[in-house]
Amino acid sequence: MKSIFRTALPWAVIVGVALAASVVRYGFVEPPQIAHACEVQTGPWWCSARNLVVQGFLSYGYGYAAVLAALLAVFWRSTFAAVLAVCLGVVALQLYCYEGGALALLVGTLRLVRVQSGGGRFSGDPAASA
Repeated sequence: MKSIFRTALPWAVIVGVALAASVVRYGFVEPPQIAHACEVQTGPWWCSARNLVVQGFLSYGYGYAAVLAALLAVFWRSTFAAVLAVCLGVVALQLYCYEGGALALLVGTLRLVRVQSGGGRFSGDPAASA
Protein backbone atom coordinates (compact mmCIF):
# COMPACT_ATOMS: atom_id res chain seq x y z
CA MET A 1 0.00 0.00 0.00
CA LYS A 2 2.86 2.36 0.76
CA SER A 3 4.13 1.92 -2.80
CA ILE A 4 0.82 3.09 -4.26
CA PHE A 5 0.80 6.15 -2.02
CA ARG A 6 4.41 6.96 -2.93
CA THR A 7 3.58 6.67 -6.62
CA ALA A 8 0.33 8.66 -6.48
CA LEU A 9 1.50 11.51 -4.23
CA PRO A 10 3.52 13.40 -6.89
CA TRP A 11 0.60 13.23 -9.30
CA ALA A 12 -1.80 14.49 -6.63
CA VAL A 13 0.56 17.42 -5.95
CA ILE A 14 0.61 18.22 -9.66
CA VAL A 15 -3.20 18.16 -9.86
CA GLY A 16 -3.40 20.44 -6.80
CA VAL A 17 -0.96 22.92 -8.33
CA ALA A 18 -2.92 22.86 -11.60
CA LEU A 19 -6.15 23.61 -9.75
CA ALA A 20 -4.51 26.44 -7.81
CA ALA A 21 -3.08 27.93 -11.01
CA SER A 22 -6.54 27.77 -12.60
CA VAL A 23 -8.06 29.56 -9.62
CA VAL A 24 -5.40 32.27 -9.85
CA ARG A 25 -5.97 32.75 -13.57
CA TYR A 26 -9.76 32.60 -13.74
CA GLY A 27 -10.55 34.01 -10.33
CA PHE A 28 -7.82 36.58 -9.76
CA VAL A 29 -6.26 37.70 -13.06
CA GLU A 30 -8.94 37.53 -15.76
CA PRO A 31 -12.16 38.90 -14.21
CA PRO A 32 -12.72 42.44 -15.56
CA GLN A 33 -14.12 43.74 -12.29
CA ILE A 34 -10.92 42.81 -10.48
CA ALA A 35 -8.79 44.42 -13.18
CA HIS A 36 -10.84 47.63 -12.99
CA ALA A 37 -10.61 47.70 -9.20
CA CYS A 38 -6.82 47.61 -9.46
CA GLU A 39 -6.59 50.41 -12.05
CA VAL A 40 -7.09 53.17 -9.52
CA GLN A 41 -4.37 54.29 -7.12
CA THR A 42 -6.41 53.48 -4.03
CA GLY A 43 -7.25 49.93 -5.03
CA PRO A 44 -7.81 47.08 -2.58
CA TRP A 45 -4.91 45.63 -0.58
CA TRP A 46 -4.56 42.58 -2.84
CA CYS A 47 -3.89 44.59 -6.00
CA SER A 48 -0.14 44.54 -5.44
CA ALA A 49 -0.19 40.72 -5.41
CA ARG A 50 -2.30 40.66 -8.57
CA ASN A 51 0.09 43.09 -10.25
CA LEU A 52 3.04 40.86 -9.37
CA VAL A 53 1.28 37.87 -10.93
CA VAL A 54 0.54 39.90 -14.07
CA GLN A 55 4.13 41.17 -14.27
CA GLY A 56 5.31 37.57 -13.99
CA PHE A 57 3.66 36.57 -17.23
CA LEU A 58 4.25 39.86 -19.01
CA SER A 59 7.99 39.41 -18.48
CA TYR A 60 7.72 35.67 -19.32
CA GLY A 61 9.12 34.85 -15.89
CA TYR A 62 6.96 31.76 -15.44
CA GLY A 63 8.17 30.37 -18.76
CA TYR A 64 11.83 30.93 -17.91
CA ALA A 65 11.37 29.33 -14.49
CA ALA A 66 9.65 26.34 -16.07
CA VAL A 67 12.45 25.83 -18.61
CA LEU A 68 15.08 26.04 -15.88
CA ALA A 69 13.14 23.47 -13.85
CA ALA A 70 12.98 21.21 -16.92
CA LEU A 71 16.75 21.44 -17.32
CA LEU A 72 17.14 20.65 -13.64
CA ALA A 73 14.92 17.59 -14.07
CA VAL A 74 16.99 16.37 -17.00
CA PHE A 75 20.30 16.57 -15.16
CA TRP A 76 19.14 15.79 -11.60
CA ARG A 77 17.21 12.55 -11.85
CA SER A 78 14.90 12.79 -8.87
CA THR A 79 11.20 12.81 -8.19
CA PHE A 80 11.40 16.28 -6.67
CA ALA A 81 13.02 17.81 -9.76
CA ALA A 82 10.51 16.13 -12.06
CA VAL A 83 7.51 17.26 -10.00
CA LEU A 84 8.93 20.79 -9.82
CA ALA A 85 9.29 20.88 -13.61
CA VAL A 86 5.74 19.61 -14.16
CA CYS A 87 4.26 22.01 -11.60
CA LEU A 88 6.07 25.03 -12.99
CA GLY A 89 5.10 23.91 -16.49
CA VAL A 90 1.44 23.77 -15.51
CA VAL A 91 1.66 27.20 -13.84
CA ALA A 92 3.36 28.65 -16.91
CA LEU A 93 0.72 27.15 -19.21
CA GLN A 94 -2.11 28.57 -17.10
CA LEU A 95 -0.46 31.98 -16.86
CA TYR A 96 0.11 32.58 -20.57
CA CYS A 97 3.70 31.30 -21.01
CA TYR A 98 2.82 28.49 -23.39
CA GLU A 99 6.13 27.53 -24.99
CA GLY A 100 8.21 27.19 -21.86
CA GLY A 101 5.32 25.67 -19.95
CA ALA A 102 4.68 23.01 -22.57
CA LEU A 103 8.36 22.08 -22.70
CA ALA A 104 8.63 21.81 -18.91
CA LEU A 105 5.39 19.85 -18.67
CA LEU A 106 6.59 17.34 -21.27
CA VAL A 107 10.12 16.95 -19.93
CA GLY A 108 9.00 16.82 -16.30
CA THR A 109 6.26 14.27 -16.99
CA LEU A 110 8.60 12.03 -18.94
CA ARG A 111 11.23 12.29 -16.23
CA LEU A 112 8.70 11.54 -13.48
CA VAL A 113 7.44 8.45 -15.29
CA ARG A 114 11.03 7.35 -15.85
CA VAL A 115 11.99 7.84 -12.19
CA GLN A 116 8.87 6.04 -10.97
CA SER A 117 9.40 3.10 -13.32
CA GLY A 118 12.86 2.41 -11.98
CA GLY A 119 14.93 4.69 -14.17
CA GLY A 120 16.70 2.03 -16.20
CA ARG A 121 18.90 3.34 -18.97
CA PHE A 122 18.19 2.45 -22.58
CA SER A 123 21.27 0.87 -24.10
CA GLY A 124 20.10 1.23 -27.69
CA ASP A 125 20.52 -2.49 -28.32
CA PRO A 126 17.16 -4.28 -28.69
CA ALA A 127 18.81 -7.65 -27.99
CA ALA A 128 20.15 -6.41 -24.63
CA SER A 129 16.66 -5.76 -23.28
CA ALA A 130 15.33 -9.17 -24.34
